[in-house]
Order: sequence, then C-alpha cells, then structure tokens
Amino acid sequence: MKYDVLIIGGGTAGIMTAAQLVRKSPQKLNIGLIEPSDKHFYQPAWTLVGAGTFNMKNTIREEKEYIPEGVNWIKDYAETIDPEDNLVQTKNGQQLAYDYLVVAPGIQINRDGIPGLAEALDKGVVCSNYTDPEHTWKVIKNFKGGNALFTQANTPIKCGGAPQKIMYLASDYFKKHGLAEKTNVIFASPGGVIFGVKDFADTLNEVIDRYHINTKFHYVLSRIDADNNTAYFKVNTDDSVIPDGAIGEKLLNDHEVAIPFDMLHLAPPQSAPDFIRNSPLTLKEGPGAGWVDVDIETLQHLRYPNIFALGDVAALPTAKTGAAVRKQAPVVVANILNLIKNNSLDNPRYEGYSSCPLVTGYGKMVLAEFKYNNVRDSDPLLSKFLNTAKESWFLWILKKYGLPYLYWNKMLKGKM
Repeated sequence: MKYDVLIIGGGTAGIMTAAQLVRKSPQKLNIGLIEPSDKHFYQPAWTLVGAGTFNMKNTIREEKEYIPEGVNWIKDYAETIDPEDNLVQTKNGQQLAYDYLVVAPGIQINRDGIPGLAEALDKGVVCSNYTDPEHTWKVIKNFKGGNALFTQANTPIKCGGAPQKIMYLASDYFKKHGLAEKTNVIFASPGGVIFGVKDFADTLNEVIDRYHINTKFHYVLSRIDADNNTAYFKVNTDDSVIPDGAIGEKLLNDHEVAIPFDMLHLAPPQSAPDFIRNSPLTLKEGPGAGWVDVDIETLQHLRYPNIFALGDVAALPTAKTGAAVRKQAPVVVANILNLIKNNSLDNPRYEGYSSCPLVTGYGKMVLAEFKYNNVRDSDPLLSKFLNTAKESWFLWILKKYGLPYLYWNKMLKGKM
C-alpha cells in the first residue's frame, strides 16, 4: 500500500497532524495512520487523578472516535523504517510505502531502567502518575507521616514539571489532613534548579517554602530497595555531601547516599520507542542520542527531507508536552503541503514553545510557558488579565475543565 502521507502514532501529535492535513489540504490526500491501541488517553489530567480530584475514566476515550474521516487507520505496530526506500514494515507483516512520513509514536516507559524499579513500581508505597495515577492516590490517602520522597529519573521525560505537581498537591493534602507536622516532603532531583525560567522558579521557590519541602538537587536515582523502603542516589556535585540526619539520610561513600521513605513517587526512565532508537532516523551520540534527528525550527529530518517528526520523539531542546505539539503540528502540516505543491518548505517556524501547567495545590496553578533557551513566552491574551507566573484559581479551573475540553474538542479535531 502506498500513501501520500504516512503517520506513525495515534497520540496527540499523530492525530493532530492527521486532522490538520485533512482540514487544510486543498486536495484529497491518501493518508495512513499506524496506531495499535483502541484507547486514547488524556495524560495531562493524570496529575489530578493522582491527587483524587479527577476521574481516571474521564481521561480515556475510544481511539476510533478521533481518527479523522478519510484517514486510513492501520491498527498495527510499526516495526522497522527504511528511509532509503520510503517503506515502513509493521509487526503483522504489512509493508507500507510513503511519499512523506510523519514520525510521532511518543515516548516509552523503561521500567528496567533503574535497578529495583520494575519490582517496586505501582506496589505498596511506591507509585507513579506516569504509570498508575489511581495507585498514587491510594498511596497518598494511606500515608500516615514520615518521609514522602519525590524524585525522577535522569532521562528526558514527558512534562518535566509533572514530578513537582503531584508533590505540591500531596503536600497540600498532608497539610489539610493534619499530617504536615509529622511529614518530611523531599524533592530529590537530578537537575540543578527547580525550574529553568526565573519568573516561574521564583514562584515555585515560594511554594517550596510554604510547604517546607526539603530540596536536594543533583541527586540521581540509582536503585530502589522496596523491601527496605530505601532509595539510593549518586550525587553529581564536586562539593562534599553532608547527609541530612533529620530525614535519616546516610552517606555510603563520597557521593552516594541512601534515603529511607514511607512513600515514594517517581517519574521513571523514559526513551524513544525501541523501533525508533534502532532506526536510521535517530542521533547516535550527543545529548539528543536516541531521538529523531530533525531541524529544530522546521521539524524536517536533517538527512531524509521527506520525513518529519514531532512530539515527544523528536530531538528538540524543549519540554516534551502536549502544548508543544499544538505549536509543532501546524508547522509540519504547512511544510508537507507546501512540499507537495511547490517542492519547498513553507514559512512557519517552530520556536520551541512549550508549557507546563504547574499545579501548586488544590485550587492553585501557575502556567509556565516558554520557548527555546528558557525564554518566557506567555500567552498574549491570558497575560492581559493575569500574571501566569503567579498562583491563580482561574488557572486551576483552566487546568481541570478548560484544557480537557479544548483537547478533545479542538486540538484533536485539528481546529487549533
């Protein structure tokens, strides 16, 4: 089977691209979309599910409802990509040819990426909104005090602010239920700051002070001992590490520590899917190794000009979020349509826009919007009415009700 445009992935990026191609193309294109799943998930709400303020069922819908009319849904797994011959082979043996290929299969969770993680995740007091937010809520509700440890793997992850959001909500929950005085909330991060954009970091540091959160930067999670409720970290700093006795932290050697926990929430290691990492499309070394090698403004592959990539799988120096996809999809669509018509790229450029709705408590949110080089890039309309770098109840309402509506009814329909 030969397609004018073949899309790998039926998540946010793939569906948005397909929908916009259908709506914006002046001619009927033969479009194929490879996606094995029957279900489509609105993952941005999983933070709220993990805090008991959103129903998990409302984050799941039937994939078939969002495949655009006229697009051929290939319900299969992409297995190999041959960019020299313009072919994609599927798990079930289909060989699909294309004129243009859009690569948008998202990101995968690597449960084996940290020793002890696979055995511990989603069991007992170890939880993750990335894998089972309903279990996270059970852990938070059952927590009676002690060390509440929040951390993340030292890999790129979906929505880099997500490990913080659930920590702030949990801290608010502990405060509201009289647990704050007997709880140590600990944020152990491989990064060096709470957020890369100063305006938002200033607000988040105030939030950290309000909840008395113990921050530990340059802490890289190395293994988990779930039987003994202990997490081990390598500390990437030249300074001497002084263990924090108040939380039971122990120094194992010059730059390795152990922290006991009574609950542990983490963002697990993540990567591009294996069939992408093993394909000719990815960078093989450097900070973008394992991700699809594209021009960061046009999203066109740097070695195969009839291939584009967007969403989590692309090697872009910005946060991997659905908000980023909202700005990327129109660029990919405009470029493909102009290549078909004029054999040249169009004018739109992706400037690295992404956003992170940072929930800081029940009824409070900061909307962090930024572009390449950590430059603040706030929505011009919202900015007329409020400072999105400050906590707001209105932004909480936007997160809980407005954004899900826009996602299902506008973004996935190719209308924004």
